[in-house]
Amino acid sequence: MFLSPAEITEKVVESGCKKVEAPAYRLLLLGILAGAFIAFASQGSNVAIHTIESVGIARLVSGALFSTGLMMVVVTGAELFTGNSLIIVSCLEGKSRVIGLLRNWFYVYVGNFIGAMIIVIFIILSGQLNFSNGILGGFTIKTASAKVSLSFVNGLFMGILCNWLVCMAVWMSWAATDLAGKLLAIFFPIWLFVTSGFEHSIANMYYIPAGILAKNNQAWAQAAIDLGVAPEKLEALRWGAFIVRNLIPVTLGNIIGGTIFVGTMYWLAFMYKRRQTANYGIGAQSEKLH
Repeated sequence: MFLSPAEITEKVVESGCKKVEAPAYRLLLLGILAGAFIAFASQGSNVAIHTIESVGIARLVSGALFSTGLMMVVVTGAELFTGNSLIIVSCLEGKSRVIGLLRNWFYVYVGNFIGAMIIVIFIILSGQLNFSNGILGGFTIKTASAKVSLSFVNGLFMGILCNWLVCMAVWMSWAATDLAGKLLAIFFPIWLFVTSGFEHSIANMYYIPAGILAKNNQAWAQAAIDLGVAPEKLEALRWGAFIVRNLIPVTLGNIIGGTIFVGTMYWLAFMYKRRQTANYGIGAQSEKLH
């Protein structure tokens, strides 16, 4: 058994109403958890693929592991910024206000960043990046360097494509009426987005800060150079580049991908006409009364 597309849309509206009304402290706490879950998935993916030479195979393996992050978010009720793009459906339906949407996004985004940074710091202190004689540290730096080397346009469209699939995973999970169905619905779209190499703003809150901090370790920095990172690219891996060259364009792309290509499209498909018909009916009755 699973819900129909129209029933999913109703569920998304109901969920959006609850999310915009949640107290700030809850959004922040659940945002921290979601940021940590996605960071766990990111670091686990790096561990799995850091010695795989084939990019295609590496992404295939990475995507299979990374889906665990969204599974933890959805099943435990954590708050993830990218998935919360779907709150737009309740706004379009007139059940929530845009100010409530923006409030939710703010607290959840901040919480996601805090959660991701907690895992970054713990991973650095744990010494995990010494795996494979420091190759994992070098790979972490190389990954971060590649992400801050994207152009604004590349980051924007990589972000759109990413959250189109992430929100489809969330949307499809609403169709399932049991846990196994939800996990399967999440797995394949996430596997697809990671294998495709698209950009996820919250995942990048782990990938890039981890690389920035890792480059302060001389052995890991040398490992990155040995893996092909040019010294000037290593030097360019800074907090400012993280924000301007990746986080801003990818976040904007994630918003567009989720709100327009998933939320708005399904609202138009299953709710817009019904709402217009209802409004027409009310108008017609009012004219008869007069």
